[in-house]
Amino acid sequence: MSYQNLNPADFKTTLEQTKDAVIIDVRTAPEIAAGKIKGALEIDFYGADFTQKILELDKTKAYFMVCRSGGRSGQACSFMSQNGFKELYNLAGGMIAWEVEVKN
Repeated sequence: MSYQNLNPADFKTTLEQTKDAVIIDVRTAPEIAAGKIKGALEIDFYGADFTQKILELDKTKAYFMVCRSGGRSGQACSFMSQNGFKELYNLAGGMIAWEVEVKN
């Protein structure tokens, strides 16, 4: 695996300790409307422009990927890894786990 699955507490800690970290929420707009991590970019995994938007990102930055339960963000991490992104973190359990454990 070329990305790390982190539980919500480790995700938050690593995020806070990473310079120039970028959070990407890959959920749909209605899902994001229910709440998101502050500062997260919104790139819908199911959007027709998902691939294009991801490939336009700076590959030298650290990306923290978020979705509802960790599945789509994990797939996004795999895709990004295959396309040259080096520092990738997936929120294991997604926003469901985040809401329970951390809630920013």
